[in-house]
Amino acid sequence: MSTSCLTESKRPHASAAVLAELDAGLRATSACISPKFLYDALGSRLFEAICELPEYYPTRTEATIFERHGAEMARAIGAGATLIDLGAGNCAKAARLFPLLHPSQYVAIDISADFLRESIERLQQRFPHIEMTGLGLDFSTALELPDTVRQQKRLFFYPGSSIGNFAPEQARAFLRRARAECDDDGGLLIGIDLVKDSATLDAAYDDALGVTAAFNLNMLRHINHLAGADFDVRQWRHSGAYNGAEQRIEMHLEAREALSVRWHGGERAFARGERIHTENSYKYRQSDAVGLLEQGGFQATRVWTDAAGWFAVIHARAIAD
Repeated sequence: MSTSCLTESKRPHASAAVLAELDAGLRATSACISPKFLYDALGSRLFEAICELPEYYPTRTEATIFERHGAEMARAIGAGATLIDLGAGNCAKAARLFPLLHPSQYVAIDISADFLRESIERLQQRFPHIEMTGLGLDFSTALELPDTVRQQKRLFFYPGSSIGNFAPEQARAFLRRARAECDDDGGLLIGIDLVKDSATLDAAYDDALGVTAAFNLNMLRHINHLAGADFDVRQWRHSGAYNGAEQRIEMHLEAREALSVRWHGGERAFARGERIHTENSYKYRQSDAVGLLEQGGFQATRVWTDAAGWFAVIHARAIAD
């Protein structure tokens, strides 16, 4: 019997494709892990907590825009849409729109399938008259909807400026995939964080209470489970700051000391201070955001912002082929 086989506690739980993706990122010259791996069940709950923090302006600012302009959005969109919620999480943002949009079907999509299942079950009890479907899938690289999702009047709902997790060229490709999944009567309702002062941005991604740090560090626990890795969370610290030249927040995990990490099929030594890049959050000027959507196949019809111009919610229609 081989003495190098993994113990049960270190056995990987991910597919071969996910293991290959993690292996490539951890072996890269500058180590990186996709932000989608922030969202296991605990990570999703930690992100819910982040949204309650005073420093984290995006959630409350976007919520204010929906509260003040929701009726206008509903008139622009029209009733009876097939509402497709990308990165649905606890489904709360979409649920607030149900009384205004009166969707014919609600399709919640999230990478954390267990968390999503619980959210859908609770939501269905509140809105039994709306047909609901939950899809646990990674839409960051592919977006193919099953036949159970109605084709008519598909409206992709992508709030929270999650589009900022993609580099601009990746964002354009993602939008084109969404455009390919809807007919000419389809559309998009999207939240996009706008450029602002760096002090506000830094505080939002490195809060005083340390919830964002816990959220970022939890990724290591998730990778331990997925890839049979042996990350020790205590050996790492969170870093989050705005890079003005790139117009993005960058989140990293930094080694507190020289250490070595093993995972299924690989091993790497990290020097003290060496980092793993875990997330970007790009910020846009309003005109650039509108241009990005157009390059992705959607024509903006209305743009709503808060009084300070910190955040934008944009409704866009599919550009006819």
